Amino acid sequence: MATDGFVLAIDQGTSGTKTLIVDGAGRVAAQGRADLPSLYPAPGWVEQDPDAIYDSVLRSAQACLSAFRDRGGRGGRDAAIRACGISNQRETFVLWDDAGRPVGNAVVWQCKRSVPLCDRLVGSDVERHLRATTGLILDPYFSATKLAWMVEQDPDLRAAIAAGRVRFGTVDSWLLHRLTGGRAYAADRTNACRTLLFDIHRLSWDQDLLAAFGLEGLRLPDVHPSVHPFGATDLDGLLEAPVPITAMIGDSHAAAFGEGCFHPGEAKATLGTGSSVLLMTGERPIPSQAGMVTTIGWALPDQTMYALEGIIVTCGATLTWLRDQVGLFADSRETEALATAVPDAGGVVLIPGFAGLGAPHWKMAARGALMGLTFGTDRRHIVRAALESIGYQIKDVIAAMERDSALPLHGLRLNGGVTGNRFVVQFIADLLDAPAHTSGVEDVSALGAAFMAGLGSGLYADLGSLAQLTGGGQTYAAGTGRAAAARDYAAWQAMVAHHR
Repeated sequence: MATDGFVLAIDQGTSGTKTLIVDGAGRVAAQGRADLPSLYPAPGWVEQDPDAIYDSVLRSAQACLSAFRDRGGRGGRDAAIRACGISNQRETFVLWDDAGRPVGNAVVWQCKRSVPLCDRLVGSDVERHLRATTGLILDPYFSATKLAWMVEQDPDLRAAIAAGRVRFGTVDSWLLHRLTGGRAYAADRTNACRTLLFDIHRLSWDQDLLAAFGLEGLRLPDVHPSVHPFGATDLDGLLEAPVPITAMIGDSHAAAFGEGCFHPGEAKATLGTGSSVLLMTGERPIPSQAGMVTTIGWALPDQTMYALEGIIVTCGATLTWLRDQVGLFADSRETEALATAVPDAGGVVLIPGFAGLGAPHWKMAARGALMGLTFGTDRRHIVRAALESIGYQIKDVIAAMERDSALPLHGLRLNGGVTGNRFVVQFIADLLDAPAHTSGVEDVSALGAAFMAGLGSGLYADLGSLAQLTGGGQTYAAGTGRAAAARDYAAWQAMVAHHR
């Protein structure tokens, strides 16, 4: 493994962009951040300005490079940066013309404008085909349903697509186009497979789905593994000379790679506002019968790793609600002490269906519920029940994944803001009866993109060398709380099964 040099990693997320410069030992040498606003033109609609997305990348990179250069010496030379990698918010897409001008705003993954179209297609041949071909479910979360709805509503857009004048791209494609001055038009497999248009078996765009969604004529990027020579960039003059872009990958997949999920049975969960749980399953896709989606975990030139994913709608957002709407505490950091101040939740169960329940239940019309209250209930019991609901949902997803894959869980790697709560992490370990590991890395998606770019540039030799860089952090073993956790989880399952 070469250790002389650095890689620059861009993590373009929904609320902003982070940039890291990482050395050959996997250490962060510099970082920068820039915010990105969203637009809400109608109820349930979420958009972003494509130029603002790109501008956030440049502002973040400029801040990172300034910090890098300020260190001076060998670490301050641009020539030491060997490659660039990109991770990005998934499912969000941009349309643009041959001149590189956006055709409207980017449509963000959170946007719900295609709910009527999805409702119309439930039970149809289209739904059955996309499930078998893409591994996904029919839902507004994924790109194609929103574009199909837009085409139905806008005759001019429909005509432009039919005439071959519109390019489609997820955020990785858009950034690659801009960063290379329009010379490159490509996507990676982890992003392409989130569009509802990509055949995860043949690793190609599916023409039948394009026709079914009324998108014949839509121009689509070439699709490559996550590690690939995508092009070169000087970041609009921020770098003294161009560097190769050697990796692109969706952010949740990048987080799994940054956590060292390289083998079947290895899993990660991001505990943020919601949660994405990814279990690596091997080099063949496994269809889910238990409410998961089948996806591409990551792709090297000689290896495509498939995964099962469970999407949890509400995770840390429950704590935000208790803080901001109910006023049970002033700072989420108080919740650990509140939860551990009582021996259990006193029979209180909180079902966080504020925006429906995701995997494996998919009860999207469900509402939140707080049950089991008595005159002896106080805020400590409610807070503990809220924290336990995070663990219960993780257990629901992992149990479903184990049923689908027949793979034993080798432990769960956790990242995201909620992992700062030691009660939650220990409770997850007890529920799973398996180790829960927190890396302590704040920007793990960017780190995964850096590892990918380093593989593509030769800074890192192989997965084995990367595995040596991902062992830090803290491991929580299942403890004496396993029996109580199993008992209370059975009560949770019964309540969720009957909840609407």
